[in-house]
Amino acid sequence: MKKSSGAEKKRVKRQSGSLQNGIRDSNSDTPPRKQAAKKDVFQLFAEKVRDHKDLVSRWAVLQETRVEYFRGKDFVSFLRNHPELKEILESDRNLEVEDIVNVLLRKNLLVRCDRVVKTVRPGKKKLSTWPAHLEIFPDQLFSENDAFFAWTFVKRRPLWQTLLSFFWPVLTLAICLFPVYPHGCKLLVLYTCAGVLLLILSLLLLRLAIFGALWIILGKRVWFFPNILVEEVTLRELFRFLPNKDEEERPKWTARLLFAVLAVLFILLLRHHAPDEAARARYQKRVSNIIDDVLEWSPRLALSGMMEKQQPVVDDVTEPTNGFTDGSKASPEEAVSPDGTDGETVSDQHGDGDDAGTRLHDDQQHDEDRT
Repeated sequence: MKKSSGAEKKRVKRQSGSLQNGIRDSNSDTPPRKQAAKKDVFQLFAEKVRDHKDLVSRWAVLQETRVEYFRGKDFVSFLRNHPELKEILESDRNLEVEDIVNVLLRKNLLVRCDRVVKTVRPGKKKLSTWPAHLEIFPDQLFSENDAFFAWTFVKRRPLWQTLLSFFWPVLTLAICLFPVYPHGCKLLVLYTCAGVLLLILSLLLLRLAIFGALWIILGKRVWFFPNILVEEVTLRELFRFLPNKDEEERPKWTARLLFAVLAVLFILLLRHHAPDEAARARYQKRVSNIIDDVLEWSPRLALSGMMEKQQPVVDDVTEPTNGFTDGSKASPEEAVSPDGTDGETVSDQHGDGDDAGTRLHDDQQHDEDRT
């Protein structure tokens, strides 16, 4: 009885220990699930905010990596204007902007950055609003005052970019097959490329002329399409028309006058050395001939040209055989000698030899008669 009661007590202890362990395991499993849910919620929130068009952002280089970043004060104003985005956070939708950004920083969805150049450059009044080079800030906490935050996760690729990635190999193959296009397609491609190139050059020259005129007359630095020559910029920012705000000091009137005189002299120099009508006609004819050679080329013409090049070689091979056959059929008087002389010369030589032999025979017979 004592043994059985002792065994039952051990069983009860084991069962109670297993239950407690199960409760502990269930309690220990619950916080990670909640954390995972919160992580998914904040990940979704970060993706929605990043894809939103109203959040002003730029691209910069962070430790040799191109990243997209925004300013702290812009993020505050963005969430103030779009409070509906906080509904994605569910139970954490009542958090303040500072707390939301700090959670994103702890989850490595954001990283706080600082500008690399911290001193005002010569000729400027203040630091750049959107620096092109950033570095990681040691204190990873939210701040509105001159604070920059870069996204650390990879942005989801839209459908058009995926389709464009499949289109590039097709475009490369089409460019390689340009010589075998029909004549009409070649003209279409040529005029399209020439029109696009002319549009780009005209745009660059026009914005340069506007900048030079406003800089000389008003002392203002105004660049329309300011990002047209920038390498690291989005497609939307590339074709932005409005110029950036001029933050530099106004140039001196002596410098403006000097550049105006140099511009006038440059224009007069170009006009003095401009080609005349005859030279322009020669250049135009030369270029038109090159273009015609490219447009009129076709595989048939290439094959016919190769056959014409091979035809003289075949003729040279067949001519000695034909000459030998004709010579065998011709008379000895018309035969060609090995040294290249005509048949008549060979026959004359044979005739001269016969006359000499006849004279030698007559001399021998005359000597015999005398004896």
